[in-house]
Amino acid sequence: MKQESIPVRLAKESIHYFMKHASIMSIPSGALPPELMTRAGVFVSLKKHGQLRGCIGTILPTQTSAAYEIIRNAVSAATEDPRFRKVTSAELDELEVSVDLLGAPERIDSMEQLDPKHYGVIVRHGGRSGVLLPDLEGIDTIEEQVAIACEKAEIAPDKSVDLYRFEVTRYH
Repeated sequence: MKQESIPVRLAKESIHYFMKHASIMSIPSGALPPELMTRAGVFVSLKKHGQLRGCIGTILPTQTSAAYEIIRNAVSAATEDPRFRKVTSAELDELEVSVDLLGAPERIDSMEQLDPKHYGVIVRHGGRSGVLLPDLEGIDTIEEQVAIACEKAEIAPDKSVDLYRFEVTRYH
């Protein structure tokens, strides 16, 4: 069995801690890798039996470090994703967790500068914005990636959008 990464272990620990104590845990003492001590946007995704069970993230950092961003977003993915009921304690051992650390978004001029396997996308129109992570199962074209991001933001397909791309480091 493959050893889980430090970001995934931190996400799991934070969900377990929240379930037990009804509060957000502190960053654990001890050495964390440098990438967790800097600020970064983070998405935490939860799957159960291969099906999405929760996903919450931040495009830009909102916390003092990526480690704390992981802790907050893991708890939010388990308890606040409006698409799903809250994760229960009984489900914890069945969850597969992945953590995406986001690079800084970069504005791009055209869809040709995207690659759905390599870049995530942010679409913006007026006050609405939508985001889609890269390398998602079943999303193979730029057009699909942008259309889904627009749909998530409730931006009509005929509207022009500002496009941004970002890279991620995905941990399992």
